[in-house]
Amino acid sequence: MQNGPVKKFSVIGIGAGDPDHLTLQAVKAIGAAHAFLILEKGEEKADLTGLRRAMLDAHARPGHRLVEGRDPDRDRTPADYTPTVDGWRSARAELFERFIAEDLADGETGAFLVWGDPSLYDSTLAILDEVLERGRVAFEHEVVPGISSVSALLARHRTNLNRVGRPVQITTGRRLAEGWPEDVDDVVVMLDARHAFTHHLDQDLFIYWGAYVGTEDEILVSGKLAEVAARIEELRTEARTRKGWIMDTYLLRRN
Repeated sequence: MQNGPVKKFSVIGIGAGDPDHLTLQAVKAIGAAHAFLILEKGEEKADLTGLRRAMLDAHARPGHRLVEGRDPDRDRTPADYTPTVDGWRSARAELFERFIAEDLADGETGAFLVWGDPSLYDSTLAILDEVLERGRVAFEHEVVPGISSVSALLARHRTNLNRVGRPVQITTGRRLAEGWPEDVDDVVVMLDARHAFTHHLDQDLFIYWGAYVGTEDEILVSGKLAEVAARIEELRTEARTRKGWIMDTYLLRRN
């Protein structure tokens, strides 16, 4: 057991893109941190890093430090998905471990800003677990929840996630393409790179779709899936070409 001041690490959910998504708890955690790990994702996603920096300019303590690293490259269409993701997480764990070991003094707090909520389709908590399991650096960590892309999407469409007495499933585009989940009529889909909703045009489905929710580039579409699917494909392709990346989420609701 370590004696004396211990290093601390905060995983801070910052919402889906709107700076006003920051909770009071998140603002307090940003203000308490001494140093922040910033992972650059290349020129195409520079606006994501820019938004993080703007939040720090507004809420971080005077004299806070920024430690930059290059986010490890990742194959988005691997032949063997799970080992590829595990390897990417381990590469990221090296960056987090180095930051905590070399860029934080005992008694200081480091932080990492996470899009949406750290508990929903984000790898940061699993990465920190891997760092702790290695046992090379000692630290305590906390998690500050954030407004998820799912919450933001449904708020913008002014609808509920669930219906009375009926279950909801959150899944990925990869899994939806394999088939409609059993015993559920409301499905939230994330990480859909290949328009998996087009596999279900024969069903009586309603879609609530949104891209870049909470940002100046926000795009929203809702309607009967069979009637709006082509429009969503067109908008999605155009937006990805224009920006070089896309973050979108949608709810499919079966009547």
